[in-house]
Amino acid sequence: MAQGRLIVIEGIDGAGTTTQTRLLVEWLNGSGRPAHATREPSDGPVGRLLREIVRGGHGEVSGATMALLFAADRMDHLAREIEPELARGRHVVSDRYYHSSLAYQSEESERAFVEALNAHARRPDLTFLLEVSARDAAARRARAGRAVERYDGPLLQERIAKNYAALAARLAGRERIVVVPGAAPIEEVQRVLRTEVDTLCG
Repeated sequence: MAQGRLIVIEGIDGAGTTTQTRLLVEWLNGSGRPAHATREPSDGPVGRLLREIVRGGHGEVSGATMALLFAADRMDHLAREIEPELARGRHVVSDRYYHSSLAYQSEESERAFVEALNAHARRPDLTFLLEVSARDAAARRARAGRAVERYDGPLLQERIAKNYAALAARLAGRERIVVVPGAAPIEEVQRVLRTEVDTLCG
């Protein structure tokens, strides 16, 4: 049995990563290519703790601690969910992965520290970066009625968006990263993703 492929969808909060993950997995399954949707923070024990912290629980938590927790969740996520699904021959589409740590946690901790924590994480076969302005993403979050979370400050989101763009440029020679205009209609974004995935997965 051929092993599945790991596909990651990245972007700032409100970029549409969750919607595009769901649609891509539905399409893959519908076209006879078994696929599994997942996310980070994961649904494992460390991921659940992270979601509580990001939503304001557990008091003040340092940036270095957050970087450690995200890295720990990622390794648990790989062992508990991603690797077993890939071994079963299913493609895994993850709503966020280590690129999020490099974009987000590097705002709270030293980038070299964050990079070292994630150096041994499995590399994805394909990563999409949905580029959306911080202003447009904030408007989407407001329309969706989302509560304000740890990383939702407008200036912080602008810096994170720039971090993502720099990261995509820096990793371009080492990883397959496709930058997609995330402000386009949902169907157009999905069409780009499907074209790239068809090339990868056949």
